[in-house]
Amino acid sequence: MSNQKHQPLDPDLRASLPSVNVDDLIVSIKYYVDEEFAHIKIKEPGVCSHCQEQPCLDFCPVQVFSSDGQGRILVGYQACVECGSCRIGCPMKNVDWSLPRGGHGVAYKFG
Repeated sequence: MSNQKHQPLDPDLRASLPSVNVDDLIVSIKYYVDEEFAHIKIKEPGVCSHCQEQPCLDFCPVQVFSSDGQGRILVGYQACVECGSCRIGCPMKNVDWSLPRGGHGVAYKFG
């Protein structure tokens, strides 16, 4: 397994983007975590091991997806901000995403 960090964006495009600290933005979010129902799941874990680029490690703004170092993808759904990027970002269509059950999920303070 390579120790090289994913760089999904073209360097010129990356340089043109404004510097945004996601941590500063998510401070305004209140989480109501549903510990009994994971609203994000990997459908077939074996499929992820055949995905060379594993873009899920990059497209989530709060890094819900991580790798265990052996090619398996782990999902920390508790930090999800419900942006939905994982629904469309997986090239293998291997992410099962649904809204959290009623009363759970995130509550935005400013909008």
